[in-house]
Amino acid sequence: MIARRSQVALALTALLAAGAACQGQDHERPAGPGHPAPSAAARGFTLVASGDVLPHSSIIDRARFDAGGTGYDFRPMLAGVKPVVSRADVALCHMETVYGANGDYTGYPTFKSPPEVAGALAATGYDGCSTASNHSLDDGAGGIGRTLDALDRAGVRHAGSARTEAEARTATVLRVGPAEVAHLAYTYDTNGLPLPQGQPWAVNLIDEARIVADARAAREAGADVVVVSLHWGTEWQDDPDERQLSLAESLTAARTGGRPDIDLILGTHAHVPQAYEKVNGTWVVYGMGDQIAGGMFNHQGVRDPRANQSTLGRFTFAPPARAGERWRVTRAEFVPQWFDVDAGRVVNLNEALASGADVRAVRDRIRQVVLSRGAAKDGLTMGR
Repeated sequence: MIARRSQVALALTALLAAGAACQGQDHERPAGPGHPAPSAAARGFTLVASGDVLPHSSIIDRARFDAGGTGYDFRPMLAGVKPVVSRADVALCHMETVYGANGDYTGYPTFKSPPEVAGALAATGYDGCSTASNHSLDDGAGGIGRTLDALDRAGVRHAGSARTEAEARTATVLRVGPAEVAHLAYTYDTNGLPLPQGQPWAVNLIDEARIVADARAAREAGADVVVVSLHWGTEWQDDPDERQLSLAESLTAARTGGRPDIDLILGTHAHVPQAYEKVNGTWVVYGMGDQIAGGMFNHQGVRDPRANQSTLGRFTFAPPARAGERWRVTRAEFVPQWFDVDAGRVVNLNEALASGADVRAVRDRIRQVVLSRGAAKDGLTMGR
């Protein structure tokens, strides 16, 4: 184990150096609001998405250490994937927890994370985050408000929870070159916590009819691409469950005028990577896994390293050949990630392998799961 950690540390050093180099290159800024990609009009756009940001107490402690004991700095944790995220035309994350205030920060089971997470997500290149999860009500309406306020200050858009009814009824739309990309988000539950009194709109819950209606409304309002984030599935299960499979089938089958209502589905929650699959011609990521999380124990009470394995999805969209047709995914990729709990860093596994780290077994296990439902035959490839 010591030799392996040493190799990973060397790889991390190289990755962080590469990430730092990218920070100084303006042409690698993502295309989202305020910084459109010059090439988007000719080539469409590239969307990158990643899994759950779940700051356990050990993650909060690490961020305080990285900040030198004053405040919290989550940027070093994400530096290893900044080159992938910041080069995308639009990048979406999943903020699973809500933010606390004035040093009142907690991990499992009721999460309140430092708001500095939002600034780190922005610095890494994320343009937006889904915020609907089973932990959205861990600190009631106040937690939602602090979280969305912090994301707003950082310039990160958000979808899935809301401070007002008007906000809840307004789709999150990101301008990406010539395209309008709508981002919708929903969760299966809020751990049994009731929605705040008088605020039934505070968190979007999964309801098939509502999701389709929201997607159609976004399309009617001008969205060229509709992306749906779903916090769903069975924890610790590599395979998508029956609910995921049936919902993916019905949502991707929904059409208006022959055009699919939803163009991409991004799944979170299960703690482990799950398969990618093309369903009814639309890409579905059943589960991306936890991008940031502490060491976790599964339902059998066993420390499960799968909780620190995840993927980045990368999808290249091209404009329609004819008016009224959908934007097409012309390239679909996954980038395997691993959160090194010892170093407190997200690792791009293919970059780590290229730097000499002994992480092939972890990388190959993720690849096997991702491809387990035949996505390779539909063109999904592993990227760097």
